[in-house]
Amino acid sequence: MSQRDALDKFGDRVGYSPADKAEFREADPRLRHMESLAKAAPLFSILAEVVKARHCSSGYQVGDRFVLDVDGNFISKLCPKKLCIYAISQMVLPVALICERLGESVDPNAFHFGHQVRCPDVGVECAGYGEVMFKLGVVPRG
Repeated sequence: MSQRDALDKFGDRVGYSPADKAEFREADPRLRHMESLAKAAPLFSILAEVVKARHCSSGYQVGDRFVLDVDGNFISKLCPKKLCIYAISQMVLPVALICERLGESVDPNAFHFGHQVRCPDVGVECAGYGEVMFKLGVVPRG
């Protein structure tokens, strides 16, 4: 798939007009990103798995899994029914890093910071209510 094909496919999906598509010039890094993500999309998913949970008001338990596509969209049928804004907001940095790495066609799991994130609640012992920790990474789609 060429960069222009990737732009057309992405643009059709999100509703780009011909004028919108014309904004993308040759050598635009967004085109390279679209092309790389189009290749990665059928192969990979982003997984956020609960690795620690105590007293979570959303009921998250160790082993709960949140599955996202390579664009960073939750696949709702593969996630818990409740999505806690406080917890999922912490996933922004690692998901952005993963998407950037996929867009550059480099190993999406080979970043050193942010593989694990915590809900901002600090737990009962620290004057909070509960706590949840997630491990994020890319897994083969299957």
